Amino acid sequence: MSVPTTWSDLRKDIVRRMDSAVEVLKKDFSGLRSGRASTNLLDPVVVEAYGQTMPLSQCGTVGVPEPRMLTVQVWDKGQVKAVEKAIANAGLGLNPQADGQLIRVPIPPLNEERRKELQKVAGKYAEAARISVRNVRRDGMDSLKKMEKDGHLSEDEIKKHEKEVQSVTDETIKKIDDLLTSKEKEIIQV
Repeated sequence: MSVPTTWSDLRKDIVRRMDSAVEVLKKDFSGLRSGRASTNLLDPVVVEAYGQTMPLSQCGTVGVPEPRMLTVQVWDKGQVKAVEKAIANAGLGLNPQADGQLIRVPIPPLNEERRKELQKVAGKYAEAARISVRNVRRDGMDSLKKMEKDGHLSEDEIKKHEKEVQSVTDETIKKIDDLLTSKEKEIIQV
């Protein structure tokens, strides 16, 4: 990765990297169960098939026929047992039932203990995203200092740009906090 030499390049890089931390958080949250069926719930499932591991999405089609049920239409009859086992062992608290090449995955209602556990996991995901954003901020500040040292920017410009970097950081952290609040509300709903 090349080091940006202009403020506009650096700013674009900072914004891109912070936005990517938010996108990763959204993807992490989509895999958290909130009592409603979502095809994203099975995203972390990895199947042992054809002598290798592959995402569930490469073994069959995931559907949501009703709010508390997922289905997986397995493409290869020989992989039904492997897919069923992968879903059961994925640590999602799901109990798949095979019916020919169709696997039904009922989504049980969440109990209070499981909801609290999911809130903690959501909090950990959000904290990891905040740490990522703060690391991007630190890298940005270091790049600004290097630009000043190399004579690309004056001291006044550096001060102004440092405030901008902090502002982008604050906005991104707020997005993360808002996503966490929204996910926690979703988890709590009965």
